[in-house]
Amino acid sequence: MCLAVPGKVVAIDDSADPLTGLIDFGGVQKQACLEYVSDVRVGEYVIVHVGFALQRLDEESALASLQLFEELGLLEEEFGDAWEQASRDAGVAAVSEEPRGSEAR
Repeated sequence: MCLAVPGKVVAIDDSADPLTGLIDFGGVQKQACLEYVSDVRVGEYVIVHVGFALQRLDEESALASLQLFEELGLLEEEFGDAWEQASRDAGVAAVSEEPRGSEAR
């Protein structure tokens, strides 16, 4: 599933072409294109879909949406570890993080 998710603009790269910024989605930060909302400022909220900020959003609405997405598990689905999510979806245990070759023989 691909959601349009609200996020807070934490940095803007004015020298980038196209204009980009760092967006915080409740703790997960990703780069997004800001060309459609080029007058947005750090600290404001935007709705981001497939890497593009599409419109500005007021803080109250953004925080309410983020809370609901979190409660529904949609933030984990959208931003979580893709391999871990695929393993869960397939019904198999996630691969261990242990280094290879360290097993006792």
